Amino acid sequence: MWQQGWSELHDIQDAAIPAMLGGETDVLIGAATAAGKTEAAFLPICSNLAEPAGPGVRALYVGPLKALINDQFRRVEELCETLEIPVHRWHGDVAGARKKALLRAPSGILLITPESLEAMFVLRGTRIPAIFAGLQYVVIDELHSFLGTERGAQLLSQLHRLETALKRRVPRIGLSATLGDMSLAAAQLRPDHSDRMTVLESQATGQELRLQLRSYVDQPPVMTLDEDTPSVTSVRRIADHMFTTLRGRTNLVFANARSRVELYSSELADRSAQARVPNEFHAHHGNLAKELREDVEAMLKDPTRPATAVCTTTLEMGIDIGAIAEVAQIGPPPSVAALRQRLGRSGRRDEPAVLRAYCATVGTDARTTPLDRLHLPLVQMIASIELLLERWCEPPDPAQLHLSTLVQQLLSLIAQHGGAQPVQAYRVLCGRGSPFSAVTSEQFTQLLRALGAHDVLTQTGDGTLLLGGRGEVTVNHYSFYAAFQTPEEYRLVHSGRQLGTMPVDFPLYEGLLLLFAGRRWRVLAINDDDKSVQLVPAHGGTPPYLGDAAGSVHTGVRTRMRALLEGDRTPVYADAQTRALLEQARRDYAALGLDESPIIVEGSDTLFFPWIGNRQLHTLAAILSATGVDAAAEGAALRLVGCGWAVAVKALSAVVQGPVPLPVEVARKVGNKATQKFDHWLGEELLCEQYASASLDCDGALHAAESLVGQEFRE
Repeated sequence: MWQQGWSELHDIQDAAIPAMLGGETDVLIGAATAAGKTEAAFLPICSNLAEPAGPGVRALYVGPLKALINDQFRRVEELCETLEIPVHRWHGDVAGARKKALLRAPSGILLITPESLEAMFVLRGTRIPAIFAGLQYVVIDELHSFLGTERGAQLLSQLHRLETALKRRVPRIGLSATLGDMSLAAAQLRPDHSDRMTVLESQATGQELRLQLRSYVDQPPVMTLDEDTPSVTSVRRIADHMFTTLRGRTNLVFANARSRVELYSSELADRSAQARVPNEFHAHHGNLAKELREDVEAMLKDPTRPATAVCTTTLEMGIDIGAIAEVAQIGPPPSVAALRQRLGRSGRRDEPAVLRAYCATVGTDARTTPLDRLHLPLVQMIASIELLLERWCEPPDPAQLHLSTLVQQLLSLIAQHGGAQPVQAYRVLCGRGSPFSAVTSEQFTQLLRALGAHDVLTQTGDGTLLLGGRGEVTVNHYSFYAAFQTPEEYRLVHSGRQLGTMPVDFPLYEGLLLLFAGRRWRVLAINDDDKSVQLVPAHGGTPPYLGDAAGSVHTGVRTRMRALLEGDRTPVYADAQTRALLEQARRDYAALGLDESPIIVEGSDTLFFPWIGNRQLHTLAAILSATGVDAAAEGAALRLVGCGWAVAVKALSAVVQGPVPLPVEVARKVGNKATQKFDHWLGEELLCEQYASASLDCDGALHAAESLVGQEFRE
């Protein structure tokens, strides 16, 4: 502290000392980015670790990204250099010699990813008790990125298995900048045992925030005689504004989808070339090669030259990328939590946080649909900003079965010990404190039978579970260690250098023009044998589809959207175009009668506006579809296709008055449920049960239906 010149501790650091020094309880630390969460955890941890102890890793740090591991390794190593506490990192890019040195003499602090920890269980299972013999703390960084996900279930299972191997409880320290309901997050940090947990949340406020929301309108498409006159699209106008305002400083531009990253980064690079100035704008997303991403990160850290990264969630995490002057958000963020995390990247070192929000929409005319007349993406953007300013964000999703991840953990457990008895495997994987504790013994038995039928598992005469032929192949493949699905991809190569990857289902052909890594390319050749694509520079191109980045909108956001459309307050941060569009949306909302009734008729269809989250909306659509009604979620609305007003109301009333649908029964009517890595081995019954736990909210859907039916409809 003296070396750093600190005159005082942040409030969260001060509060963490008594909570952690005892080393007896779990601790959940919530604070904004750059509020000192890492030091809040490691100052008391290192104070305890400074006392001599026996062999074994004494503190385990788990982070979601290799880049974050590398960044935190430098910070923790600097903290420990005078304490004689060894610091190690372990992931795919760490040299084998360093890993062998740790295995020979495990000690100090180990920083690792869940995938590398999984590999340690599989490949060095019998040595786990010795490697972690001295373990006193487990630190989980960026906790919000794990909650409710397959990786989160994998990590919590690993920690449960680790404690089972050590035969003792190890305190868990969760760090996050974006947690909605802290009590729900605490319950997921240690399932079924959250009673012994200290929850700390920073109360530090007062940072200056500079905020502006700008809107751009594209005119509806019209036929023109002068086809050579290019239209000035909203993309180009947004790029013009960013080029003018962001040049000369270090910034982050979040464009949500990877294809949008490519589009905007290439537009900005074009403007640099036209202005004959160095290009400061660079793409950064998960499909780019590691070297290209690291080049961009190095540019952001370099204080001698300005750089702006156009990115997705890859730079949302807390890796150190230097002082970020401004953050731009194009289109509604995936969630309020994501927006809060992104804004936290700006405003460090006593500077104000700056958020530039951009929204593109299409002008309305007589042909515009009712949904488009409401400008819902813009309204969602405003709702997200309003909730951000109120310090609200989405709570963690309720617990799921995560059966696909349970399959992975079962195979890992068998590989770790060379076999397992079914009762023992169920106790270790699904006992109290495990993320799979909701899985019943009957479901587990069902799972074992399904895996046996697919030759994933086999069983000896004494009942011992072993890996079957397909299980052996799966566990021995490098992709096994990740709990999530990794799609097959082509490698994009230019002059022998790999630029990145793209999905194999994207239609490729020689001569195709595309945007990638912020530059324009032409496909020279395609080699299907080694899944490579040779590129050469070109002058045109469009961004490839690299996956959908749309978030699941929460009921809290939709409720605020309705309040905005029914209110009259104009946000002070909105530009003139935004204010005009919001007022137009409010007029159309009233003109459609939505201020009095949540139902409108559009041609032969009927639209309901329950203003609920995506999970509840899709569940209601599934319930109606199961009754024979053609229903689908469409943005914030529920569309009943081919149903007039009376038929639609009758269908919804029948759902409300009928028996309460069981989630599993609703799931049976849903197609394409196998979306996770090992779902194809589950069997129909387990697949329905998993889908119901992960994607359906029948109670929320029925509550919304009752609310709709209980209101006075008018045609």
